[in-house]
Amino acid sequence: MDMSIRFPGLNLVLDYVPRSFEIFGFEITIYGILIAAGMLLGIFFAVLEARRNHEDADACLDLAIVTLITGVIGARLFYVAFSWSLYKNDPGQILNVRSGGMMFYGALLGGVIGGVLYCHIRRKSFWQMADIACMGVLIGQIIGKWGCFFNRESFGEYADNVLSMQLPLTAVRAGEVTTKMRENLETVGGSACVLVQPMFLYESLWCLLLLLILMMHLRKKVFQGEIFLRYLAGYGLGRFVVQWFRTDKIFFPGTEIDVSLVISGILFVVCTVIVTVRCIMTRKRAAARMRRMEKDYQAEREAAEKRENTAEPVKTETVQGEKNEPEQDTAGNERIPKSSTASAAAEGTQQDGQPDHEQERPAEESGDQSES
Repeated sequence: MDMSIRFPGLNLVLDYVPRSFEIFGFEITIYGILIAAGMLLGIFFAVLEARRNHEDADACLDLAIVTLITGVIGARLFYVAFSWSLYKNDPGQILNVRSGGMMFYGALLGGVIGGVLYCHIRRKSFWQMADIACMGVLIGQIIGKWGCFFNRESFGEYADNVLSMQLPLTAVRAGEVTTKMRENLETVGGSACVLVQPMFLYESLWCLLLLLILMMHLRKKVFQGEIFLRYLAGYGLGRFVVQWFRTDKIFFPGTEIDVSLVISGILFVVCTVIVTVRCIMTRKRAAARMRRMEKDYQAEREAAEKRENTAEPVKTETVQGEKNEPEQDTAGNERIPKSSTASAAAEGTQQDGQPDHEQERPAEESGDQSES
């Protein structure tokens, strides 16, 4: 089988790109390795971010383990539920995860259910922990999506542009080859090849951009759960566009409506509305709280000014009363005013002089008597 992958617009030719390799007789898929590496790096990032935000890193690690288990279960059950025709005759194949068959939105739903239960038991805030955990999920998606490159899946309709990817027809699943691809087959090195859009690459780059945006919003969020809801809305928007061009679709039973396309659109619309309304209401409550605080502060200032204005006349009367009171010396004795002292001295002089005149009169009288 031809295992080459080519990018004609970039003049890049990869002659041999394996899907898996063997170690001690065990086949290990590169897709599985990348998924596992993405999960581990995502958990590591979430734990570091929890420590940086002074949150319980151990609880974050426990949450990651729980959501990882419930997420795998949810991804498998979601796929089986919408592809029941493949398993109804052999239900035992449901447990054969190595054969493939996972849906990301099933993993997301299972992870959310597991996270809610864990936070309820541990009495933790789910929304607060989800704000950090969702960025770890994005890191896992950025890396894990490259597993689709090695599996030759998650590609889009025929396209001839700079990033178009050329795959041998024998290396892809027949159900993912459209009529337009067959009409534009090219023969390269004796092998018929299809020219497709590398949607896995677009989705990986979108997740990287979304991760950078969420990291900038992390310290500016106005309510708990805002980052998680923004993640759902942002990923839903990108996945809606990517899913529109992908050829590996899973439809609702009996219809031709793509399950992932519908879920992506609902997530984008609902989460965008919730985030917008919550942000507006939170800002309005903050503004009302600020106005109330300013009003209370103004009322306190007016009351203080009123108390000061009331105290000033009382103080003035007290000062005037103190001025009219007789001065006291340092010993506490009452001081006599200068004017009173002068008048008392004059009176004393007059009183002292009167006895002198009275003493002179008897002398004169005695003199007169002696002369007579």
